Amino acid sequence: MPRSSGGGKLHSITFERGKTTKPLEVIGDVPSEPTGTEITFFPDATIFTDTTEFEFDRLGKRMRELAFLNPGLTIELVDERPESEAAETFFYSKGIEEFVLQLGANKSLAHPDPVVVKGKRKVEVEYDGKVTEDDVFADVVFQYNDSYNDHILSYANSIPTADGGTHLTGFRGALTRAINQYAKGNKLLKEKDPALSGDDVREGIVCVISVKMPNPRFSSQTKDKLVNTEIEGVVGSIVYEGLQSYFDENPQVAKMIIEKAVNAARAREAARKARETVRKSVLSGGGLPGKLADCSERDPAKSELFIVEGDSAGGSAKAGRNRVTQAILPLRGKVINVEKARLHRALQNKEIQAMITAIGAGIGESGGEVDQEGVFNLDKVRYHKVVIMTDADVDGSHIRTLLLTFFCRHMPDLVKAGYLYIAQPPLYKVTRKKREEYVADDAALNEILIALGSEDLRLRKPGTEESVEKDLLKGVLDSLSQLTRYTATLEGHGGNFRDLLDARKDGGLPEYMVRVRAGNEEEINYFPAERELLEYASDNRDLRLFNEDITEEEAQGYLEKFDGVQRRAIKYELHEATAISKIMERLGELGVQTDPFYCDDKPIYELVEGEGDQQEVDPVFNLFEILDKVLDIGRRGMRIQRFKGLGEMNAKELYSTTMDPSTRQLLRVRYDNDNQDQADTMFDVLMGDVVEPRKRFIEDNALNVQNLDV
Repeated sequence: MPRSSGGGKLHSITFERGKTTKPLEVIGDVPSEPTGTEITFFPDATIFTDTTEFEFDRLGKRMRELAFLNPGLTIELVDERPESEAAETFFYSKGIEEFVLQLGANKSLAHPDPVVVKGKRKVEVEYDGKVTEDDVFADVVFQYNDSYNDHILSYANSIPTADGGTHLTGFRGALTRAINQYAKGNKLLKEKDPALSGDDVREGIVCVISVKMPNPRFSSQTKDKLVNTEIEGVVGSIVYEGLQSYFDENPQVAKMIIEKAVNAARAREAARKARETVRKSVLSGGGLPGKLADCSERDPAKSELFIVEGDSAGGSAKAGRNRVTQAILPLRGKVINVEKARLHRALQNKEIQAMITAIGAGIGESGGEVDQEGVFNLDKVRYHKVVIMTDADVDGSHIRTLLLTFFCRHMPDLVKAGYLYIAQPPLYKVTRKKREEYVADDAALNEILIALGSEDLRLRKPGTEESVEKDLLKGVLDSLSQLTRYTATLEGHGGNFRDLLDARKDGGLPEYMVRVRAGNEEEINYFPAERELLEYASDNRDLRLFNEDITEEEAQGYLEKFDGVQRRAIKYELHEATAISKIMERLGELGVQTDPFYCDDKPIYELVEGEGDQQEVDPVFNLFEILDKVLDIGRRGMRIQRFKGLGEMNAKELYSTTMDPSTRQLLRVRYDNDNQDQADTMFDVLMGDVVEPRKRFIEDNALNVQNLDV
């Protein structure tokens, strides 16, 4: 429903499924605040069949892109839903130059400043049978780093073109021509060096291409690929001419780029020889790796490959599997980290070789400027379910991450096709009397314990018979269980739930928390709203809570004030406070008073177990004790075995819990246009050469760890 102002009046019009349902009408005078157009949109479930839910992070990613692609534009994204309140503002004065810097933030950069190429050309455009001349603008920004992958994003009229198109083709061709031309003209290529291919000159590049044009044409309704033929020449000429000028003005950067491309060409040749060696060894040895226990089914759609950590788990998996459809490939030790190694080194790793030959489709991306041995052929994949099945400990998680890095970097089309999965073995085996049950995680275990522990319990006020109704008790326990998850997050930030409750103002929980460290001392401050936080920040400018710039004089004054100790602070917006408030309201609806939540000198409630002379009364001094005591009662007579390794299960257990299609749970790995940037960033942080981003990630998340395996 658009609302627009014009001619001093406020107008409104309503549409539904492409048709006007309410004609344009004047609904009032223009208000005094800035004018414009407001559009209210409700997704139609008959059109948006997958989901009608708005995801803040997904919308944020798109708004951020638009702000990068339109420098100087301010975009505010606000989520007003009570359960997920959030807000973010996007503004970038330098546009896609800042975009490229952000994309390369966790990499070791080859040159400090991005290369910026801009230009416009006149093109003939046919529209409604008329041919006119119009301007096409191209903005290209790129920067090299020391990684072995390229990362190129392309846009047409701010629309992301995931499959590229003519603008991307124009850039690729111009980049290759310009670098080769400069290298030959300045004798930077030796006779023995191989010719530089497109893959060589793009190794380690982070690039954003943006074209703005009239009448763009795309290959499909999803607009993933630009097909305007005239754009290839436009982008190609702008980039080629721009790079020639840039290289002449920046010979050191040009020399560095060419040296990097030459090294990539040498590595490509070494990788070709390594692939040939792998291929010959496969042919001479009968084709498949000896450690592979293959299945008898030859239809890939019905076949599954389980990649298993170690010989112990591999033995259980081989003994328990369905031999018709399930193949087992045990790995010994950890595979090489392909994020830090060139392809020819990765191909020398025997575990990598075994996976490549078992899957049977080669490595690399489908198509591309690589020799035939390096092209991945999705049609030759021998299994349409490739399942990573590792232990539930730290080593298992590390191996799983190494394998995910390998598949996403060197078999991305296998992942994008939806063929890669992660097994979900149970974490616990619960035995009670003669009954055995396998439990996936702690949340599922708590559900069982709550159900068992509350069977013969009453929750009542001390000294009275006033108790929570029996059928509502499970709801109370479930709510408390949810509450512990939010309080754990708060405590991970360094806060304390009891202090949070004490800081309530007018019944509302604080919206912000600041954690201040000075030497070995630490203090936590809570603020009911942003106004109070801004006042605190103004009085404590040395903490730089909003990235304030302070003078050396100010900094020295604060040092003297705090006896030479420099203070550090972290600001947290307490998004979990909204969820906590809702749970507290829910507890009240279920008949449990939440104020006071804690009491030191007298019990708030009593848990009564049994009846008559056999009953036991247990005092409760804070509401969390209700959950703790019920869980303890639920554990009575129960044997809980925690599986840390798949080898701890026998063949029958492993199959029935983790491999049997009728009972197992598998997670499908998504690596597509929606999450690829986030995944690539995480690979850079966790698996890349640069230590600082990984250190920062560990410091930021260390306190959020719930179960530490040491």
